[in-house]
Amino acid sequence: MPAFLIRRLLTGLAMLLIISALAYLLLYLTGSDIARNLLGDNASQEAVDLRAAELGLDQPLHTRYLSWLGGAITGNLGRSWFGGSDVTSLLMSRLGVTLTLVVTSTVISAIIAIALGVWAAVRGGWIDKTIQVFSLTGAAIPNYLIALGLVALFAINLAWFAPTGYTQPGASLGGWIASVTLPVAALTIGCIAGTAQQVRSSMLDVMRQDYIRTLRSRGLGPGRIIYRHALRNAAGPGLSVLGLQFVGLLGGAVVIEQMFAIPGLGSLSVSSTTQGDIPVVMGVVILIAAIVITVNLLIDIAQGILNPKVRLS
Repeated sequence: MPAFLIRRLLTGLAMLLIISALAYLLLYLTGSDIARNLLGDNASQEAVDLRAAELGLDQPLHTRYLSWLGGAITGNLGRSWFGGSDVTSLLMSRLGVTLTLVVTSTVISAIIAIALGVWAAVRGGWIDKTIQVFSLTGAAIPNYLIALGLVALFAINLAWFAPTGYTQPGASLGGWIASVTLPVAALTIGCIAGTAQQVRSSMLDVMRQDYIRTLRSRGLGPGRIIYRHALRNAAGPGLSVLGLQFVGLLGGAVVIEQMFAIPGLGSLSVSSTTQGDIPVVMGVVILIAAIVITVNLLIDIAQGILNPKVRLS
């Protein structure tokens, strides 16, 4: 197990390094005059040159990247070009909001998707067909359209929730729950659809295995066979899909946070990209990449626990 973890950890660190280098290269090789864009077209050339020197833009690209990488390793991601805020502090102030949406959506999706997938595989018939229709429909509709439908129904027509806004949990727990209900629902529906379909398929494959028939012949109850044996062996593909769904939820959070005016990483990434605030954009990219790599590592560990063959691959 330690060797398995070390391999996955080293692979994750290598991927993070590659992502940072590619992102840095793409952001700075746009062909535009960054200092000129920051100061405006009316700024003098002397002012532009001075601003470029202040930002280190007069240095070679590889020198700038190595300097940024050295700071990033120690947790210093630089300062925002607009307002001068510390990028690390800015990201940490937004991270909790986004993780609340994504983690809550993932947990709810996992519980409901497993229940629906197992139910469809075991019961079959019209239940199976109904869940398949729901899965295909939910996976096909973009989450922003789902969000629009939820807002139209529950916020505008029924007036159960505010259409936009975010309340900190420390200010009002009830207000916080109300402010995240519709965004979480919008993210969850599509995630449930994709994961439930995979759980159903995996459960059907496992239930056809010879050892399941052997367990039945020994007199084990259906509940024990399904939840103690079949579901454990079917969990691997489901975990993989859930990991992909988590990554998709991070991307979906960008749109959802904009729609509901939620101050998370998604809205920060949109505003910083629009402004051309490269230090903040790099911080968002690296933070999201680190989260994705960490989640994939945790899924690999979980699969290694469920299936020892994974640890040898």
